[in-house]
Amino acid sequence: MSGPTKTMTVLTCAALVLTTAYTVALGSSGWLWFGLVVLIVTTIGMAAADSAVPPPPPPRPPGTTS
Repeated sequence: MSGPTKTMTVLTCAALVLTTAYTVALGSSGWLWFGLVVLIVTTIGMAAADSAVPPPPPPRPPGTTS
């Protein structure tokens, strides 16, 4: 995974913890859970798109021509 995808995953996990804590402390909020589901689906989409991109070719050693 690339850097932005890892960051998105960490933020999604943090949002899950915060949403759960909010629900336990103050009661459920449908819009909050809906937003979390959208965030999770977006994170899964980023991870899928990131894994579909092939890695770039390795750099050529200095002094070689083609």
